[in-house]
Amino acid sequence: MSTNQSWGGRFAEGPAEAVARYTDSQTFDRALYAQDIRASQAHARMLGRQGVITPQEASALVEGLERVRREIEDGSFVWRSELEDVHMNIEARLTELAGEVGKKLHTGRSRNDQVGLTFRLFVADKLRAWQEGAATLCAVLLDRAAEHRDVILPGCTHLQPAQPVSLAHHLLAYAWMFRRDVERLDDTLARVRVSPLGAAALAGTTYPLDPASVAAEVGFAGIYGNSMDAVSDRDFVLEALFGGSLVMMHLSRLCEEIILWANPAFGFVRLPDAYSTGSSIMPQKKNPDVAELMRGKTGRVYGALLGLLTVMKGLPLAYNRDMQEDKEGFLDADRTVSSSLRIMAGLLEEIAFRPERMREACKLGFLNATELADYLVGKGLPFREAHHITGQAVAAAEKEGKGLEELTLPELQALDPRIDDDVYSVLAYTAAVQRRETPGGTGPHSVSRQLEQLRGWLDLFHTSPNS
Repeated sequence: MSTNQSWGGRFAEGPAEAVARYTDSQTFDRALYAQDIRASQAHARMLGRQGVITPQEASALVEGLERVRREIEDGSFVWRSELEDVHMNIEARLTELAGEVGKKLHTGRSRNDQVGLTFRLFVADKLRAWQEGAATLCAVLLDRAAEHRDVILPGCTHLQPAQPVSLAHHLLAYAWMFRRDVERLDDTLARVRVSPLGAAALAGTTYPLDPASVAAEVGFAGIYGNSMDAVSDRDFVLEALFGGSLVMMHLSRLCEEIILWANPAFGFVRLPDAYSTGSSIMPQKKNPDVAELMRGKTGRVYGALLGLLTVMKGLPLAYNRDMQEDKEGFLDADRTVSSSLRIMAGLLEEIAFRPERMREACKLGFLNATELADYLVGKGLPFREAHHITGQAVAAAEKEGKGLEELTLPELQALDPRIDDDVYSVLAYTAAVQRRETPGGTGPHSVSRQLEQLRGWLDLFHTSPNS
């Protein structure tokens, strides 16, 4: 097999066919073509400004790279496996189009720092797309919450009925999660947007380069501090995968609730047909397969994170070919995160909530027990004593198959004579929700404040310079 033109001068013959297939990355890293061309054009312009090549040569390289971009995007570009990766495929075609000047593009750089910048640009672009997806999902959650301010349902701890909450409050809990995801990804982007170009293979270069101008041209805030670290760092991918893992974890939690709520034993939601499937044998089934698949696909993103952590854990400085394994996992994670955010937004737009079933479920599990305890505290009892009396009331009601609100006044007064008929207004489930107006609580004014805060944040996100 012929040797690769980028490094074959020292070799009498090329790699074995099986080895060439094993080391080939262009089948997947071609996804990075736009970022590689963008970085190479910035590098060429810098070489021209610095006098390393002539301004005319720099222009020829930039124009030739633009032609390569058009060929890739119109499908006429021919990918060659013997050229190993996206970078050499692009450079080889550039040389065919621009002539000998094409061979000057790589002056002052190595594939080590070239790959680092290209992949950083790619990861940065994808993180912005994840942020947009999470912000869109957050907006859908706000819209659905605003529609259901007056709907109450059981809030649970340990998946057991605990206290009544508004459906709006429940949905807003997820909106806050996805807001944190957007903010976390923004923090990650600050470390992704650092250019390694100029580090060359590992030790820097003798050419009078201006790495800072390349970083600025591609929209990055800074450059590497150490050339060996620059070409061997994959923290930026790991951080991105961790951020994606948290996005998927939040989605998976939401999926779990949708799956439970769709079960007739709960019956809190009706799944839209477009986001459900049936059974091949049971005609009545309407399965939450989309939510189940999303819950399952979370493991793919976790796997990409753990896989790359394992790749990196034993690598000495500086670049090692093991690091080629950073891209397939991230590409798969990107497909998973991006599509999951988009599909969940669509599902939540169409899902039908069933307020009557939610309200009926509030009657199960003594969700107003805390209200009775607080009522007794208001009558002057220490909380621990009030807690004990309320526990006795729950036991009495459970024995008779009643709710607390169904116990007669004499039955309640037998437990404590300070209980009066005003207790029944306190035991009302709606009242329990309305009374909780502490910051972040489920009360209607608190929910309104949350909606206002989140909408204000979304407005700022969409008007920020990086949006």
